[in-house]
Amino acid sequence: MSLLSHQSEEDVPSRAGRVALIGLIVIGCGVAAYFSMPPVEEPTPVSATADPPAPAPPPAPASDPDPDPVAPRPATEPVPEPAVAAEVAPPPAVRLEPILRVESDVPGASVFLDRAYLGTTPFETTAVPLGPHRLVVSASGHDGFARNIEIGDEPVVIDVRFLEIRLDTSVTVVHKHRFGSCEGVLHANLDGMHYETTDDDAFSIPLTEIDRHEIDYLEHTLTLKHREGRTYNFTDEQDTADALFVFHRDVERARTRLATSAREAPPR
Repeated sequence: MSLLSHQSEEDVPSRAGRVALIGLIVIGCGVAAYFSMPPVEEPTPVSATADPPAPAPPPAPASDPDPDPVAPRPATEPVPEPAVAAEVAPPPAVRLEPILRVESDVPGASVFLDRAYLGTTPFETTAVPLGPHRLVVSASGHDGFARNIEIGDEPVVIDVRFLEIRLDTSVTVVHKHRFGSCEGVLHANLDGMHYETTDDDAFSIPLTEIDRHEIDYLEHTLTLKHREGRTYNFTDEQDTADALFVFHRDVERARTRLATSAREAPPR
């Protein structure tokens, strides 16, 4: 055997010893490390706690005995609301009184309205339209009566006095002087003839003192003479003498009736 092989055989056991020593050292270190570590606390097991049981309900109070059965009330029908009446325009008022009545002191006088014959007095009617109308009443042997009337809501009553002597008329005139003239109004009533003017020629003459009262239509002149005084001549500025003619006619009718009434009156 050689020297080299001898050395190798001696090295085998020493090498195995070193490996074993190293293993022991490693194991020792591991054991030392294990014991040097802090102990690990084991988790405390959590026990599931059940909810506390619900409290028992209080005992039900003793119930009263059932009351006697009550007869059911009859069902009441709902009261219907009153219907609202529709507004209706009131009917036109009916006239209970005649709206036109005509009377006269001469029975049987003829009544005309707007030139239409209606009847004789005494007369009344409701068949007359509202508004203005022309009423004429006439009686034989008497002066006619004419008037403008207005038919409205109130009755219209006309009382014609044929037997009464009426005179109330006037005309605008020009008084002719010997030199010049003046203007005024000639008025006649039962008290006499009156000349109304701003001039000094104004006068009044009773009807019984008129000596002459004449109309000259062609000359357009009305003449008036006082029985114990002057003579007055009148004209006007109209194209015709119609206004003077009508004035003269009305005055003469009244004078004639006054004279007749005076003759027929019983002596005192």
